[in-house]
Amino acid sequence: MEKAVALLEQAFADWGEGRAQNQPRRRMRMPSGAVLHSLAGANEKYFGTKVYSTHAKHGAWFHFLLYDAQTGRPLALFDANWLGQIRTGAASGVATKWLAREDASTVAVLGSGFQAASQLEAVRAVRKVDRAFVWSRTRAKAEAFANTHNAVVCESANEAVAQAGIVITMTSAKDPLFDDSAITPGTHINAAGSNIANRAEVPAALVHRADVVAVDSIEQARIEAGDLLLADIDWSRVVEMKDRPVRSNASAITLFKSIGLGLEDVAAAAHVYEAIIAGR
Repeated sequence: MEKAVALLEQAFADWGEGRAQNQPRRRMRMPSGAVLHSLAGANEKYFGTKVYSTHAKHGAWFHFLLYDAQTGRPLALFDANWLGQIRTGAASGVATKWLAREDASTVAVLGSGFQAASQLEAVRAVRKVDRAFVWSRTRAKAEAFANTHNAVVCESANEAVAQAGIVITMTSAKDPLFDDSAITPGTHINAAGSNIANRAEVPAALVHRADVVAVDSIEQARIEAGDLLLADIDWSRVVEMKDRPVRSNASAITLFKSIGLGLEDVAAAAHVYEAIIAGR
């Protein structure tokens, strides 16, 4: 995870300096409920695309194709489920490194799935976490997560976030999980669970109250960041990660709306290719 955070930090810097590209996600929906998703990115050495299919009843299948940027030659095909989990966590790790208070030592995790685990791992990679709290709609899942990841189970989302300097949301919720009033000054929020335009995990009032609102990509966020779209945000307020958002003061509330980029997949896959596949 520490390496993945560094890779994405460099990828955002490269994009900001014109050495990388990103193509927003596209979706094709079938009458059966199946959906085909695709997103792409490039840096100076590699380009690639992630293609994945999902079905609410049958699951999801992720693949990533990596190519040589100079010749167009195909290099590798990845089963990209773990790759996506790690890079999604790492994006929140970068945002936490840049935007959370240096002394933030308590974390609330809303959600208890495998993506929530990598989100917590990423925060722990960039901050010294003394206590972690977890809430999930299913108590048994919250308890299992707490036992595995050394966290304390909370009875409500409000209870969890009220105790935290860093908040992670990684759920499939359609509506906000907690009240705006539960977030105290100085809190950093990683809203990472939704990339659907009609879903929001955080309340609109919090989006407007946040001093800094950061996203992976404004172009893509305007298509699928429901947390911001449903809040009818003023997009001139939103900062892209490639422009290196910063915290203004200790009491500022900062929000990172994570949606996931093809460029992030390229950065992670290229490292795996160079470290393992090309080195055989």
